[in-house]
Amino acid sequence: MKLRILISFALSLLFSTVSVIAITTQEPPEYGPAKGALVIVGGGSLNNTGILEEFVRLAGGADAKYVIVPTAGGNKTPDGKIKIYKEEEVIANWLKRGLKNVHMLHTHDPKVADTEEFVKNLREANAVWFDGGRQWNIVDSYMNTLTYREFQKVLDRGGVIGGSSAGATIQGDYLVRGAIAGPDIMMTPEPEYEHGFNFLRKSAIDQHINTRNRWDDLIPVIKKYPNLLGIGLSEGTAIIVQGDRFEVIGKWKVAIHDNTRLYQPWEKSFFVLSAGDVYNMKTRKIERLGNGSQPPPQTAKPAGNF
Repeated sequence: MKLRILISFALSLLFSTVSVIAITTQEPPEYGPAKGALVIVGGGSLNNTGILEEFVRLAGGADAKYVIVPTAGGNKTPDGKIKIYKEEEVIANWLKRGLKNVHMLHTHDPKVADTEEFVKNLREANAVWFDGGRQWNIVDSYMNTLTYREFQKVLDRGGVIGGSSAGATIQGDYLVRGAIAGPDIMMTPEPEYEHGFNFLRKSAIDQHINTRNRWDDLIPVIKKYPNLLGIGLSEGTAIIVQGDRFEVIGKWKVAIHDNTRLYQPWEKSFFVLSAGDVYNMKTRKIERLGNGSQPPPQTAKPAGNF
């Protein structure tokens, strides 16, 4: 009897040890954040898409702490003066959604972005949202500053980072349309604008692909940088990234430019995903197919729980 108890205890201890080893040796994600989530949106109107509702849910609800970054809208006016943003205007629509703790974060000066005073609200934030505009403005203000490092820490503590249009592209690795000369230039000649914030690693993210007929625009980027995964987002459409997987939510399609996939000569070198589809970026496989339509926000199944 005692021998049976000892054997049972030994086996239990062995299985527990194996489980701990399996957990501690689990490889970190190659693409998305190890903790937290990304909400990457293709621009356009987000009304009745469920996207902002999902962003708020992932952040922890109306009582969570939000930081809104309008910097992509420009650091200077057309006549060269420093552009001024009014916090009450930047956060107004968020307050209308019932959020209770929302702050604007903006500076044109990277020296200011490198100070403790500037990041005080960011240190406690559960969520950060990047507005649209031109993504190189965000690079000018925050790249390689204390603010940039604090953005990453939002994810490290399980928070969520979201953004639309330029606020989507800045989350990738290679920064498409980063050229100062104009958004029609896919690969910038300026080396300082070649890279985004790399929240979604090994990726190049494009937006507005349906309304601006940009379906093919990532093809030359992926041809030059075949190690990247190209993600083109339609307006009113988003991917919710957790780890190496994402789910498509919203109105329409996401184009995936995958250089490891075999395409027939008569095919375009990308394929499309629809609402509800779940894609594994590491294995480059579709793990679940949705029905191609998004339920109304108030009845939608919470996305991101794969």
